[in-house]
Amino acid sequence: MRALVSVSDKTGLVEFVQGLVDLGWEIIATGGTQKLLESKGVKTIGISEVTGFPEICDGRVKTLHPKVHGGILARRDVPAHMETLKENGIETIELVCVNLYPFRQTIAKEGVTLADAIENIDIGGPSMVRSAAKNWKDVTIVCDPADYGTVLDELKANGKTSDDTRLKLSAKAYTHTAEYDACIATYMRKAAGLNEKLFLEYDLKQGLRYGENPHQSANFYAALEPASYSLAFAKQIQGKELSYNNIQDANAALNVLRDYTDQPFCVALKHMNPCGAAVGKTIEEAWQAAYEADKVSIYGGIVGVNRELTAEVARGMKPIFLEIVIAPSYTPEALEILATKKNLRVMQVDMTPSAASIPQYISVNGGLLAQQLDTQVETVTPEMCVTEVKPTEAQLADANFGWKIVKHVKSNAIVVVRDNHTIGVGAGQTNRVGSALIALEEAKNAGFTEGLVLASDGFLPFDDTVALAAQYGVTTIVQPGGSIRDEDAIKKANELGITMLFTGVRHFKH
Repeated sequence: MRALVSVSDKTGLVEFVQGLVDLGWEIIATGGTQKLLESKGVKTIGISEVTGFPEICDGRVKTLHPKVHGGILARRDVPAHMETLKENGIETIELVCVNLYPFRQTIAKEGVTLADAIENIDIGGPSMVRSAAKNWKDVTIVCDPADYGTVLDELKANGKTSDDTRLKLSAKAYTHTAEYDACIATYMRKAAGLNEKLFLEYDLKQGLRYGENPHQSANFYAALEPASYSLAFAKQIQGKELSYNNIQDANAALNVLRDYTDQPFCVALKHMNPCGAAVGKTIEEAWQAAYEADKVSIYGGIVGVNRELTAEVARGMKPIFLEIVIAPSYTPEALEILATKKNLRVMQVDMTPSAASIPQYISVNGGLLAQQLDTQVETVTPEMCVTEVKPTEAQLADANFGWKIVKHVKSNAIVVVRDNHTIGVGAGQTNRVGSALIALEEAKNAGFTEGLVLASDGFLPFDDTVALAAQYGVTTIVQPGGSIRDEDAIKKANELGITMLFTGVRHFKH
């Protein structure tokens, strides 16, 4: 029995190959793999001894030979195949242990060149893997060191691997080469400026009990590379397993948190819309203001903070029914307090700021939309004022706060704020006046009737929202501008003594 071994990832290799040798197997090895095995006292046969041909072109050509692929691909149940091997002096190879050059690791290095990347494109490896995977009825293909134990156990017990194991290993092998080729294709197409294909790679993180509703099946997949502000790479400290809706809501909360790094900030979120948000001098102050913003909607919601969550904040959360709490870290005392709420999901998330462009994918029936995540944040400045009445410093601060929040509310979106916290949120209505009415009524019911700042994610197409806002005590409006009737809105604002600022950028969220 012969095994061919040629690996980049040498984890557990020596023990695996020694196990094969102890069972009477001959080992064929290439280059660095052979050097490692020989240095550990494991006897091997060099690949050139099998092919009768030296490795050439700096190792680019060493296993691409009939004595290798004939030994792997020949069907043992076809007499003509076996006679051909005999006529050409080719011995069968019953096990192939191969994993590929570290292309992904190479292109992840800072300063890597196209030439460096190309030298790490494996040719012979994928060929051997695919040959062995194709002939799985007769050949065991092992790409993953995690499978070494299973293979050795079956060989020890039965002298061969089972059909079921070989079929599963074949499927894993084709996955290995598919991921490898997709990574290379993505890199090369980017270098060539092509975007006609999109390859996505995600690993199963966990199966979910169900999707949005109990009759829908669902899974949660994670990208291959860790990312900040990502639930896929978060640490769950306690609580029930995350649900599909939990993950959607928590992701929305993380996108809001991403926009706040300079000040302590807290956001409460329900059904992917902020229901309370605030900045403060401390995280305790931010939490309290966010909670006070809407004590009703926060029930059953998610709360995220951008600073270490303290015992004082945890004590404030304890009486409230929450699904998830998110923070970059927790004090030990805070964790002790939250631990009394056993079903509460407590998530620790890396909130390291990053300037990297973040792709966003949304499926539609029969297709996929791809765009960059909206991470742009504009600073609202006095120069953006288009009305006769200019903003005060306090109004400008609230305009900036409201402008950051409204981009995360489902459009049509209106957010009403005062003193750096939300007091009314109108989300997802079919017209902007409807959203404004909801937000303004919330503010009124909470006792806020003057000095309010209103933020709109899209332009105001008529002056009706301006007139409505004035009735509820709004003194400042921040919006993108860009309507053919902008002058009507500006005129109405001037008539009512309202300050209006145009950012020039819209933030629709569908």
